[in-house]
Amino acid sequence: MIVFIDTNIWIYAVDAGEPQKQTAALAYILQTEQAHTIALSPQVMQEFFNATTCKKEKLLNPEIALKHLAAMADFKVVESNAQSVLRAASLMQEHKLSWWDSLILEAAIRAKADVLASEDVQHGRKFGKLIVENPFIA
Repeated sequence: MIVFIDTNIWIYAVDAGEPQKQTAALAYILQTEQAHTIALSPQVMQEFFNATTCKKEKLLNPEIALKHLAAMADFKVVESNAQSVLRAASLMQEHKLSWWDSLILEAAIRAKADVLASEDVQHGRKFGKLIVENPFIA
């Protein structure tokens, strides 16, 4: 099984300011890594680095964030191209999603993911064989 993990899960995994979500995110990533293939996109990596290092209250210093990016790069990273952007635009219109969520959805579909782990898209929502799973819902 392939699980595409959205940016918010990666961010919560390093956010000590949200201890319950941090614990849940870390457990989810570790359990998924042991049992399944993890997929992500360059967008996820970019958003992670920006959110953890460039905000007013930095979660990580850039050197530590870069180490996290290197570890994330070891998973299945699906590249973007012009066609993927066009497909994301179609998904945005068809499913009434935000632009950024449609890019994530398109990448998850292209990764042939079975699960999209995200807090941003409705838990249980299906897109063909892809189902959205919110790891923070008990």
